[in-house]
Amino acid sequence: MKKRLKLHGFNNLTKTLSFNIYDICYAKTPRHRREYIEYIDEAYNASRLTQILTEVSHIIGANILNIAHQDYEPQGASVTMLISEEPLLSEEDLVTREQPGPLPDAVVAHLDKSHITVHTYPESHPDNGISTFRADIDVSTCGRISPLRALNFLIHSFESDILTIDYRVRGFTRDVRGRKHFIDHKINSIQNFMSRDTRDRYQMIDVNVYQENIFHTKMILKEFDLDNYLFGTGVDELTPREEREIRKRLQHEMAEIFYGRNMRRLS
Repeated sequence: MKKRLKLHGFNNLTKTLSFNIYDICYAKTPRHRREYIEYIDEAYNASRLTQILTEVSHIIGANILNIAHQDYEPQGASVTMLISEEPLLSEEDLVTREQPGPLPDAVVAHLDKSHITVHTYPESHPDNGISTFRADIDVSTCGRISPLRALNFLIHSFESDILTIDYRVRGFTRDVRGRKHFIDHKINSIQNFMSRDTRDRYQMIDVNVYQENIFHTKMILKEFDLDNYLFGTGVDELTPREEREIRKRLQHEMAEIFYGRNMRRLS
């Protein structure tokens, strides 16, 4: 067993896990697009998001210190939750190992002077029927544990078409000899902390800056079933030509989000 790091005082490393989560759909008519925005605002309003984050904080073993939440006009919502640690784990469990973390029914963590935030951004293209729901989630912790322990829970809680995930360790802590440590656990890739079913479902790309303790993973679903992307209509209501056109629009939208740039549309 690797010798445990003996620190001088509190672990001052700040570890932040950030998600950009995207769900894409096609809403055929202006009425369908309005209904899509209304559906998203109802399903993910500030009250509902507060419930979700409250459950997340309980699952990871945190005390809620303060909650701020807001619904916006014309759409969108935000919740910010300040949390502190609740000592539920043994000393050995506090070590973050590079392996898949627990799934939703078994997530536990140890947090101090930390926060969880979520912001939503539903929007709809005025002409081509593409509608997008984006949720930004941040879990930031100070102390020995990494928020990577909550990774699989968050992925499974927000089943999405596209995810961009960032993990960064900032600051430093000192050992008992006064030597600085800029990271306190091994990590080569965020992917190594994901469950097998997630790795099987998504195509992934890493962009990591190891010397800066910055890790970035982009994910997009491998399989594309058009019926899962239609709001207010079904595949059986489309002509073959409409089906091909809508499929192209959706895949083009997803590719632009995944690669982070505008792309020329192929006819």
